[in-house]
Amino acid sequence: MVPEFSVGVGWMTVFWGFVLLFFMSIGGFFMFRKFLKVLPKADGKSKLDWQNHYVEASRHLWTDESKAMLDKLVSPVPNAFRDIARHSIAAKIGQVALEDQATSVTTAHCIRGYILATPKRDHNFLMKFLDKEGIDYGEFKEYLQAAK
Repeated sequence: MVPEFSVGVGWMTVFWGFVLLFFMSIGGFFMFRKFLKVLPKADGKSKLDWQNHYVEASRHLWTDESKAMLDKLVSPVPNAFRDIARHSIAAKIGQVALEDQATSVTTAHCIRGYILATPKRDHNFLMKFLDKEGIDYGEFKEYLQAAK
């Protein structure tokens, strides 16, 4: 005869085992995504290496106004992920500015870089944000058309 207490403890142990496995799976998924970003591509540099390159190469192009615009664009991102998002978006903006051979990062570079750096599902948010801020994004509609 098994007392009721030990059966309840057994079920509780199984339940918490599944909860632990679930959270470990989520953590593993994000660690695997980070691992894929670190793997070198055909050119010998990883995605993170290229991001760091563009951030450093364009550091002198950033003005206070463009930094403020970047901060506005990443403001809705949760605090836990905001620094990572800011870095990857700044890298794409820097790449756009360097490819344009610009003397400084402008609002146009920030908008185009944000569009290129973010998934298409976030573009609707960007359009609402730009409308709210009164910023004209008409010249970037070709990049946003794919989002619809």
